[in-house]
Amino acid sequence: MSPVKNGRYLFNEIPTGFPEPGKTMIYDDSQTIDIDTVPLNGGFLVKVLVLSIDPFLRGKMRDPSIESYATAFVLGEPLYNYGVGVVVRSDNPAVKSGEHIYGFFNFQHYTIESDPKKFRVIENKEGLPWSVYVGVCGMPGETAEYAWMEFANAKKGEVAFVTAAAGPVGATVIQIAKANGLKVIASAGTDDKVDFIKSIGADVAFNYKTTSTREVLEREGPINIYWDNVGGETLDLALANAARHARFIECGMISQYNTATPYRLQNHILIFERELQVHGFVVFSLQRKHEARFFATFPARVARGEIRYKEHLVRGLERAGEAILDVQSGRNFGKCVVVVADE
Repeated sequence: MSPVKNGRYLFNEIPTGFPEPGKTMIYDDSQTIDIDTVPLNGGFLVKVLVLSIDPFLRGKMRDPSIESYATAFVLGEPLYNYGVGVVVRSDNPAVKSGEHIYGFFNFQHYTIESDPKKFRVIENKEGLPWSVYVGVCGMPGETAEYAWMEFANAKKGEVAFVTAAAGPVGATVIQIAKANGLKVIASAGTDDKVDFIKSIGADVAFNYKTTSTREVLEREGPINIYWDNVGGETLDLALANAARHARFIECGMISQYNTATPYRLQNHILIFERELQVHGFVVFSLQRKHEARFFATFPARVARGEIRYKEHLVRGLERAGEAILDVQSGRNFGKCVVVVADE
């Protein structure tokens, strides 16, 4: 077979605000690969099928001297994140051609990998789309399930408030909370997203851009569990409307990722006055404890319709920057996935 282009999506410039496609990150198709003859040297060749676009990618677009929980992207090198790929050829007895594997992949069409331990083979007995394995059956679903189990200490009849509730994490949290018998308040940024979160069980759903979060929480609270995906003023309002001994699960703060003037909390004194429990977490720290059970049971729940999901599919690796900006600006509706290739 003749060599084919092996397009890559590269980190090109550290942004000061929102990342800009064509400036912060660029598509490069100058490299080629002969998939039949490229030396594997004990590794395995993978065709990347889908790549996950998540809010935390913005934090990796920084100067590497700035410490954080996630390693910074390298200028001039491909972005990378969770994905699903199919093994095209293998020189490693632990990996078979035709297997689908889940793990971190560079943003490029083909990649040669060397360590099978970095990947999970996806059997997909349920016949779900591969995109689901970077969404509700992948890291976002893991995030919702693991942290809820660790920190929610939910009791039937309690009140939970979920922000960014139409996203893959928030939507999954709503459904887990309802299964636990809670009243769920949920917010999103458009009316169609509000309709979606109502459809998956939210008892009180509202558009935070057109409805006062303060008024909703004062009317429907106090809240016992706050699942925070946004931070900023909404976190402050949740503190003001928290019940005594409420649990705050700090998953993300996307309202603060692209601003030069971070919001300053006003109500943090209530953390000790109301004996609140504030749990910050990174999903990677919880995986070892929970992932075997998750992958053994969660895909089947999704296939049975017990956990519903919505996807925002962007086709073509060259549009990865557009997908990243969609997530950072809230234009996506559902789990954002770049579809790099079909089978």
